[in-house]
Amino acid sequence: MGHRSIGLMSGTSLDGVDAAWVETDGETIARTGPALTLPYAAPLRQDLRRLLDLAAGPTPGLDPADPFLADCVHRLTLRHAEAVAALSDRLRREAGEAADLLGFHGQTILHRPQQGRTWQVGDAALLARLTGLPVAHDFRSADVAAGGQGAPLVPVFHAALAHALPKPLAVLNLGGVGNVTWIGPGDALLAFDTGPANGPLDDWARRAAGLDYDAEGRLALAGRADAAVLGRLLAHPFLAAPPPKSLDRLDFSRALREAGLEQLSPADGAATLVGFAAGCVAAASRHFPAPPRQWLVGGGGRRNPALMRALQAALGQPVRPVEAVGWDGDALEAQAFGLLAARVARGLPLTFPGTTGVARPLLGGRLLAPG
Repeated sequence: MGHRSIGLMSGTSLDGVDAAWVETDGETIARTGPALTLPYAAPLRQDLRRLLDLAAGPTPGLDPADPFLADCVHRLTLRHAEAVAALSDRLRREAGEAADLLGFHGQTILHRPQQGRTWQVGDAALLARLTGLPVAHDFRSADVAAGGQGAPLVPVFHAALAHALPKPLAVLNLGGVGNVTWIGPGDALLAFDTGPANGPLDDWARRAAGLDYDAEGRLALAGRADAAVLGRLLAHPFLAAPPPKSLDRLDFSRALREAGLEQLSPADGAATLVGFAAGCVAAASRHFPAPPRQWLVGGGGRRNPALMRALQAALGQPVRPVEAVGWDGDALEAQAFGLLAARVARGLPLTFPGTTGVARPLLGGRLLAPG
């Protein structure tokens, strides 16, 4: 049985809610449809960033009963409900379609699988009540409880999208953290986080240049990467470690603080961080069973010309945005959670030995009916 799902994603960049419609049985994709992004208001974005800092702080960290957390979760969930309403309205007007299922990832505020912890916040019961739709949620915790990395979750979606493309193929997502899916013959999967991507660059642009982010890579293109700082960053042991592996957005905070970035100009610091993100991907490629025939890049990083040029130079292989094969790079992660919701509803595995390191394909997620 197929579902007409709306997938919802709020990533580590904390910029807003992505929502996308997809018709899928969880194994194949019949159709994709409209997608949109609802930005977070500045106060919510700031509060979510504070949550990240609190959750990553010293033990005991953030108290689940903290009223500040409850307030953030409520506001976050309301924004997701607004995204569902806005996309549902577009579906009715433009396509005469509707949705029968939601995939609600929530907002990750802590991801420490080596400690058996992953924490996504969001009120699935409230979302179900507000939208009148069943909600698939809590996609990661079963995998982490079984000893997996809990991430990445999108590889099974990438494989469904890429079923007709020549293999091997690498699908790279450049969000706050980068992750890659290597798809081999027979849809063999290997997937893992590559390292920091847009997150440190966004933070640097705000701190060093007073920018929300490095639009069109202009700051980085005006600078030159510092070889010494870049070398220290690329020596991080995460990059040489074999998969499975995944990251919290703040896992490289100490390395970034101690590398010497603060001695650089805003432009040189941005160029160095672009070189770092590309170098992380090049290091990741050394773990592939065979070189990909091409790299397809999604996420906000594909819009940064400085980063795309750095990737091309570091990899020495064709690097193209996912739009080159007809995919919507702004909607991919939200579409993925639409497909994952259908897999939860049908009782299909979400994670696999080659994606998170679990011993066998593993079910995950929970389905909550509106009440």
